[in-house]
Amino acid sequence: MLKLEDSYIHKGQRKSLIDLLKRKGITDPAVLDAMNTLPRHFFFDSALASHAYEDKAFPIGEGQTISQPYTVAFQTSLLDISPGEKVLEIGTGSGYQAGILYLMGAQVHSIEYNQKLYETTKKFLSKLGIRIKHYCGDGSLGLPDKAPFDKIIVTAGAPVVPKALLHQLAVNGKLVIPVGDRTTQKMMRLTKKSPKNILQESFDNFSFVPLLGEEGWNKADL
Repeated sequence: MLKLEDSYIHKGQRKSLIDLLKRKGITDPAVLDAMNTLPRHFFFDSALASHAYEDKAFPIGEGQTISQPYTVAFQTSLLDISPGEKVLEIGTGSGYQAGILYLMGAQVHSIEYNQKLYETTKKFLSKLGIRIKHYCGDGSLGLPDKAPFDKIIVTAGAPVVPKALLHQLAVNGKLVIPVGDRTTQKMMRLTKKSPKNILQESFDNFSFVPLLGEEGWNKADL
């Protein structure tokens, strides 16, 4: 990992990125403040660090990516986070999204499917002082022992909305998840108005790595 130095140049690049996100329609001040605070280049290998403030996704190893900043901002804005809320993240990945949620005051529980990535990211976030609850396992099944959650965010493309996640969502809670095929997904927001009444909204198309697991994609089929 890159040496953890946040220079004036990095801060300037971050401000330029935030200005770009505003021009692209991101208006939530809490999201923009968190993304302006957390150095994205910390989450890059040195060979790619010069690209950290481009509005693009980049590989982080193990077949995974760090999402495009606009995607992170858009998904997080849909969650409508309030400080103190209990948030479940499916797909820890690099830990960048979890870090944004943490800086917004959320109590973050995050599941990573890949054992190696789980171990690396857990150590790295601890080094940054980002204190979240880490789990390694099948994110498509959520964390029934820790439910209910005020908000759930899925950072991998799902073939369908996992029923397990809807069950674990608190009443008036929101689930944000990309749903579609293995190349393109529609961003969805599901608000649990009551145990049997789910308000479903759809937004733009995105492209995520696949959600693996019992209620996601079968790894053998990919």
